Amino acid sequence: MNTDKIYAQSLANEYAPKDTSKVVALQKLDRKAKMPANIFGYTFGIIGALIVGVGMCLSMQIIGLSTRASMVMGIIIGILGLILVSVNYPLYKKIRENGKKKYAYEIMELARQISGE
Repeated sequence: MNTDKIYAQSLANEYAPKDTSKVVALQKLDRKAKMPANIFGYTFGIIGALIVGVGMCLSMQIIGLSTRASMVMGIIIGILGLILVSVNYPLYKKIRENGKKKYAYEIMELARQISGE
């Protein structure tokens, strides 16, 4: 097997003009199916990480009063943030699968049309 030939063909395919209407439509559908999950995952992860940070700051008495109640409250808030961060990925996967199911028929039809030509 000539790897130089395979590399040259893959590089040529990258620069070759594509059937823009169908290929671009397929890419847009793919992004449309995955975008809600990505937005949710990043947003929920950031919020969870911020909650963990606030809990850490309270428990180490960087913010708030230097009392035992503040430390306990910080530990509780930190654990809540850790729970949010740990359920983020399963929720992301579920939302992404729902998006894929929603657009699966359209994507498969367009992919068949492109590969059939």
